[in-house]
Amino acid sequence: MGRLTEAIKHLLIVNILFFVATQLYGDQMYQWFSLWFPKNENFGLWQIASHMFMHGGLMHIVFNMYALWAFGSPLEQMWGRNKFLFFYFSAGLGAALIHTGVNYYYFSEGLQALADGGISNETVMDIIAQGKYSPDWYNIAGKSTIDNFLSAYNTPAVGASGAIYGILVAFGMSFPNSELFLLFLPVPIKAKYFIPVLIGLDLFSGVTGYSIFGQGIAHFAHVGGALFGFLMMWYWKKNQFNNNRWD
Repeated sequence: MGRLTEAIKHLLIVNILFFVATQLYGDQMYQWFSLWFPKNENFGLWQIASHMFMHGGLMHIVFNMYALWAFGSPLEQMWGRNKFLFFYFSAGLGAALIHTGVNYYYFSEGLQALADGGISNETVMDIIAQGKYSPDWYNIAGKSTIDNFLSAYNTPAVGASGAIYGILVAFGMSFPNSELFLLFLPVPIKAKYFIPVLIGLDLFSGVTGYSIFGQGIAHFAHVGGALFGFLMMWYWKKNQFNNNRWD
């Protein structure tokens, strides 16, 4: 942690500008720039990147931007601006890929369950395209199956969290013995212990549906960002690529 580096400064500015615009234009911003399910009519290819600059509320952006500065600054100082930006956006795109892949699984599972119950895919798609659903669907498939199906189609993803989880992994691998002081713990904890536990809790929440951190969190996006961050760091270290700067 330290001074405000160049890439992080510009990321902070862009995120804040998006947040201000969202407060002014509300639903229109979420419709345009959030990451929607590809079969939803609101989906656009640009959302794969634009969703990283969108946030759901004040605390959401405050925590994300603090983590970006606190854990990203040492990495940018070590790597240089261009390498840091490459890593950041690669982790964010990886998070979007994993999140969308999991949603495809939930969507396909729900659609198949309803088809097995005698409701054609065309009928189901016509209904959900109107923002509706039938209560009878819960009599055909389990509650979690239908809830996940509807959520996959109707709920857009927003936030830089996926990219920041990649940054957390890179920080933990680069500075494993750094001691972190957390509000909810009375003693410091080393990064090499805290960060794996945090990712493990997200994975647990995503798999079980029991969210430790609260509702409306894209747990698999967090896990995806962490996974892509780990794979990049592993590859860079294996090839001594991590020692090169891209200024």
